[in-house]
Amino acid sequence: MTDSPAPRRVQSDSSWEETIGFARAVAAGDTVLVAGTMPLVGGVLHGEGDPYEQTLAAFGNALAALDEFGLGAADVIRTRMYLTHARDVDAVGRAHHELFDAVRPAATLVVVSGFVDSRVLVEVEVEAFRGATNT
Repeated sequence: MTDSPAPRRVQSDSSWEETIGFARAVAAGDTVLVAGTMPLVGGVLHGEGDPYEQTLAAFGNALAALDEFGLGAADVIRTRMYLTHARDVDAVGRAHHELFDAVRPAATLVVVSGFVDSRVLVEVEVEAFRGATNT
């Protein structure tokens, strides 16, 4: 039996991580999971009222968390997008397409009733595969 390395966790500047008690991203084995990520940078909402810009900002934050593990968009195997309005599907889908068209991860898009910050239109999650060469 081989010993697996302990999960590695990284934090971001989100105050929610401390308040709720979670990590921005966790690497366990060949998988890196990035928690729900909003379009907030340094506590400032990016793209207020614009679902396309919010999606790009939220995925930018999620990809920055993957960067801590030497990974990027090409390593993403699954995305989840949570929206507050069905009317925003096309804008969110366009942003996802721009970021992941070459990768084609498994993707889920769900409409939810809202987020803690009512200005947020989109929250995203990503999962990445790091494989034997990226451990």
